[in-house]
Amino acid sequence: MSTGHPTLYAELAGWWQLISPTEDYADEAAFFGRLFRAENAGTVLELGCGGGNVAWFLKEDFVLTLTDISEAMLAESKKQNPEIEHIEGDMRTLRLERTFDGILIHDAIMYMSSEEDLRAALLTAHEHCKSGGVAVFVPDWVAETFQPKTTHEGVDRGDRGVRYLEWTWDADPNDTKVNYEFILALKEGDELRAVVDRQVVGVFPRATWLRLLEDVGFEPEVVEDPSTGGERVEVFVGHKPLPPAA
Repeated sequence: MSTGHPTLYAELAGWWQLISPTEDYADEAAFFGRLFRAENAGTVLELGCGGGNVAWFLKEDFVLTLTDISEAMLAESKKQNPEIEHIEGDMRTLRLERTFDGILIHDAIMYMSSEEDLRAALLTAHEHCKSGGVAVFVPDWVAETFQPKTTHEGVDRGDRGVRYLEWTWDADPNDTKVNYEFILALKEGDELRAVVDRQVVGVFPRATWLRLLEDVGFEPEVVEDPSTGGERVEVFVGHKPLPPAA
């Protein structure tokens, strides 16, 4: 039965560790950890945690709460992070009625493909961020840095193996959407099958990000990201101001 989520995060969730292995996230997680430690964050809420790969590294230094819209991906995260609280929810509408020192939205923020959805996710982050806290937003690109590209990867573990082609292109440069295609070959024992997962993600100018972050109540800044070898140029950091002194 279809969940409405991309195939990669539903029917193929059980293949996640071959498609996107945890060890590939070490440098990114170290960078995010430095950002949170610089703000003395102790508790961190991750919205859109996926398979929990970033959390696997951050949990050594922070008390984490993980959320995702996909039940199947939360199940994958729980396998490697069983000690962490997991909550199913949509980052546009989730309200936990509690706040955290830090908020992280990794590349799941890319699935906000309209300004309305992006603003809703940023507002969720603001609502869950303590006054004086910090939020880190990690889009793969902004409009100024987007480049069409094709990449291919592959991993074998035991009798399972994956080879996939990732094809990113823009059908209409005048809208806020980018085409994000996956063509996967999945091998299990002697069985081999191919899956095509066609996705759409968002692309917004840097100025739109900064405007929306200010609009929901953050004091935003653009921070250079050294963690991906140039694949991602920058992240957005939002500071939630303390209330005025009485």
